[in-house]
Amino acid sequence: MKMVAPWTRFYSNSCCLCCNVRTGTILLGVWYLLINAVVLLILLSALANPDEYRVSSSELRGNLDFIDEANIYIAIAISVLMIVICAMATYGAYKQRSAWIIPFFCYQIFDFALNTLVAITVLVYPNSIQEYIRQLPPEIPYRDDIMSVNPTCLVLIILLFFSIILTFKSYLISCVWNCYRYINGRNASDVLVYVTSSDTTVLLPPYSDTAATGTAKEPPPPYVSA
Repeated sequence: MKMVAPWTRFYSNSCCLCCNVRTGTILLGVWYLLINAVVLLILLSALANPDEYRVSSSELRGNLDFIDEANIYIAIAISVLMIVICAMATYGAYKQRSAWIIPFFCYQIFDFALNTLVAITVLVYPNSIQEYIRQLPPEIPYRDDIMSVNPTCLVLIILLFFSIILTFKSYLISCVWNCYRYINGRNASDVLVYVTSSDTTVLLPPYSDTAATGTAKEPPPPYVSA
């Protein structure tokens, strides 16, 4: 009996809306690409007009500005890197090159782990939520309403929100992983067909061996003129 790995039982060639995993990965890559492009445009606008996006330290009750030039440059570098990674994933899914999807898959794993750590932090340190909300600027909508909510209920709501996000992110990770396996499976089948046909040609016995065993056709009789 052939042993099957546990993760292969959840392998599927289709994802949401009953589309192929390649199509789903392409749409996901394009979606992330558009989001990061919009973020990049906002960051470039903030870099060109820093006074419009700057929040002073007095408003944040802290020691540093919320947005300064160094943070903007770091965010721009991250956005450019994400655009490259998303473009690679989209191109790899379209051209069926699985190696191009790996950076995007690694980013998804990192993002999932980061959100999991945030959810664990909220669960372990529930008081940190209200402390974080208290440091936000007063202009934030519904800031006072959130502060008036019972801390226990606020923690449960945030944990429920993170649970939905983590479930959705895990599904997207599975879609990209299935696309990676799907492309590898198709490429492996194409190589197998080629190698089998080549081996069949190579394994044919040479003409000298067939002639020695007498299986080769005898030459035609010499032509005799009348």
